[in-house]
Amino acid sequence: MEKEEVKGLSEEELTARIATLMQGMKSADPVEVERVRAIVRKNVSFFERSAFAAYLLMNASKPSARQERKREREKAEKPERADKSEKQEGLKETESQKAEKAIPAGAKTIYIDVGKMKHLYPKDLSKRLQAELGITRDDIYMIRIHDKYSFVTMSEENCQKAIEKLTGQDINGRIAKVAFSNK
Repeated sequence: MEKEEVKGLSEEELTARIATLMQGMKSADPVEVERVRAIVRKNVSFFERSAFAAYLLMNASKPSARQERKREREKAEKPERADKSEKQEGLKETESQKAEKAIPAGAKTIYIDVGKMKHLYPKDLSKRLQAELGITRDDIYMIRIHDKYSFVTMSEENCQKAIEKLTGQDINGRIAKVAFSNK
């Protein structure tokens, strides 16, 4: 006959859980343990304490509602993982499409000597370029922000305008120097 299970847990699992809890009790703050112990003695009769301890162990061994929801989500996601190769193929197509349309021939890159250390972010730089140059978001092909400098790839005409308009301007507390990139 197989060993009895308590709410899905075998005797070995319960024994292991008790060992873990005992280890935790030994390493816990003794003052706090004594405080809780006094409360248990006050509220649980002497004859019910072992049943109370068993009940606590059963509840401590149950997965929490959060863990249950997580398991349910994982079960629901497993069929999607089977389709992962199909999704990756779709992603490869979109990545290649992005690469094809991202930087057209004749595009140039400018260097700006302001970066992350001056709290410059791609969205902010994009908005500034759009406002200063009168261009749209689609006219900016790529923005790369590094710690102390940034690169922006646009059409050669827009790059020339950016160099003229942004050079000498204050960008986040730094007077910007803008030039064509050597790349």
